[in-house]
Amino acid sequence: MHLSSLLGGIGPALANPAFRLWWISNGLSTIGRWIYRTAVLWLTWELTEDTTWLGIMAFADIFPMVVLSVFSGAISDRIGYIRVIKVMQLCYIGVGAGFTLLLYFDAMTIYLCLGLTICHGITEAMSTPPRLALVNALVARDDLSSAVALNSATFNGCRLIGPAIGGGLLVLVKEGVIGADLVFGIATLAFVQLYVAVFFLPAKGAGGEGKISMELVHDMAEGAAYVWRFPGIRFLMFVLGMTGLFIRPFIELASGYADLVFGLPEEGLGTILSTIGGGAMLSCLWLARRGRTDGLTRLCTDSFALLALVLFIFTQIDRLLIAAIPLFLIGFLMLVTGTAAQSLIQNAASAEMRARAVSFFIVLNWGMPAFGALVAGWIASMIGMQPTIAIGALIALIFWVRAHFLVRRYVGELEAEKPPQNNEATAG
Repeated sequence: MHLSSLLGGIGPALANPAFRLWWISNGLSTIGRWIYRTAVLWLTWELTEDTTWLGIMAFADIFPMVVLSVFSGAISDRIGYIRVIKVMQLCYIGVGAGFTLLLYFDAMTIYLCLGLTICHGITEAMSTPPRLALVNALVARDDLSSAVALNSATFNGCRLIGPAIGGGLLVLVKEGVIGADLVFGIATLAFVQLYVAVFFLPAKGAGGEGKISMELVHDMAEGAAYVWRFPGIRFLMFVLGMTGLFIRPFIELASGYADLVFGLPEEGLGTILSTIGGGAMLSCLWLARRGRTDGLTRLCTDSFALLALVLFIFTQIDRLLIAAIPLFLIGFLMLVTGTAAQSLIQNAASAEMRARAVSFFIVLNWGMPAFGALVAGWIASMIGMQPTIAIGALIALIFWVRAHFLVRRYVGELEAEKPPQNNEATAG
């Protein structure tokens, strides 16, 4: 079998020098972001050993996605993706440098950690929409599907590599070989190299030169109304919301779970995040190779049910080695649910509403876990980590029972070749 047949459309996409530069540099920066996230979870637990604080920190880091992602998408379309990415990358560097210096001078407190985490959450919310949209400006239309799939697989590959590196570094911190400041310093260097690389990317086609006006508010309100009126998309948003509220918070509480359940705060955290990342990366590659829309609606809801079931089984396991199998499946099924939902939303939404519909996908898929983690952290402080996560999984399963009987009515709408126009969306 020739290498080109194995790579499929990935080869032509990587043959584009601009996309290749972005893919490599953004991949390195994403590894740095996962090292950073792993280190923040560890630092929060080290400073407090309190599950409530884990929930607060997760809320501070993720909640800005709820508030700002739709706004960021509109801003990026008007002033250009590259401009927004440059500014936000400087903010990433500032946050990383803040953590590094405060730890170096032994001045870190949980409140300073919270303040920097809020800044990182705002930066992440403002940078995500232009990061996703930039790929469209770097490759030809024929290579777009492969480039997007490769971007997603790379993100989840970094989700595997970053926590593994971060967990290994934190073990060295525990043994006194290095300081925690060096861990954040390494992450910051990853942010710096992407800031430099962005200057070599073409700005043509990457957003516009428009001005910010009150029309942005109207655009966002129109997008929200469209999502609510279109029953198929609204159904998918409920699925994403339930995933965010009752399943994904487990990831934000992973540092406490690793210590309280497995007794391995550093090694356990890295293993949990990396194993989930490995499953997620495999699911993206499988879906990219699958390459068709038909059957995605049922696949989305069925994988949601299996995800909740596997998460419940995971909460009954006290040994990390045995837990690796359900952790891998959690990563795989979580990304199948989310990626299938995103593909269906893009397929079903009318052309003039597609970007705004996807922005609400970002809000729910990445923002809703902020609320779930905040509540789950508080509940876990009273009844324990395992019962809290198990109850969330059971609630998700109850929701699936209802969704299972509703999903068939939305298949035609979500998987149709020609999406309805804005005025064709009907209540359901």
